[in-house]
Amino acid sequence: MKTKLILASNSPRRKELLGGLGIPFEVRVLQGIDESYPETVPTDKIAEFIATNKAKAYEVAADEILITADTVVIVDDEILGKPSDAADACQMLRKLSGKSHHVITGVSLKSYDKQKTFSVDTEVTFKTLSESEIDYYVTRYKPFDKAGAYGIQEWIGYIGVTSLRGSYFNVVGFPVQRIYDELCKSFHFDISSLNSDEQI
Repeated sequence: MKTKLILASNSPRRKELLGGLGIPFEVRVLQGIDESYPETVPTDKIAEFIATNKAKAYEVAADEILITADTVVIVDDEILGKPSDAADACQMLRKLSGKSHHVITGVSLKSYDKQKTFSVDTEVTFKTLSESEIDYYVTRYKPFDKAGAYGIQEWIGYIGVTSLRGSYFNVVGFPVQRIYDELCKSFHFDISSLNSDEQI
């Protein structure tokens, strides 16, 4: 039986990265899913908690594997979500300036009879950013749909990131290497099946 891979995200970055694996998939997104979390959840487990909650909202057929994910940026034990406006984005970048922070993506892979949940942590260090650099980036790139108010694949990453420890693609928003490994280990995906136009 062929298995369909379902991506529960409208993120263009996640679509592009998952597409880069060469595995056919379709996008299925439900609106209004609760992404809140109790204060008792440890900071480094929040992304995983939200990804798991997202998966609960979906019914999965016997021939499907659902992928849900959530990415958070943590600096000085503070969660930076998506900025509400330009002023908020600038304030977030000031908090990241000259420091190391963690980008954590929680992922849930869910089939009809199995669920595998994990998170991937990447440490990113920024140089000290000038006010003009912060203003330029926020004005030009409008990073309001990005946790922590930045995209590492954009201008700010080119000029600001001095070191990175872990997965680069995780910082973009989707740890595709780990996702591929888990599909192989936990769901028995075999890349050779794609040579005969088979799916998972």
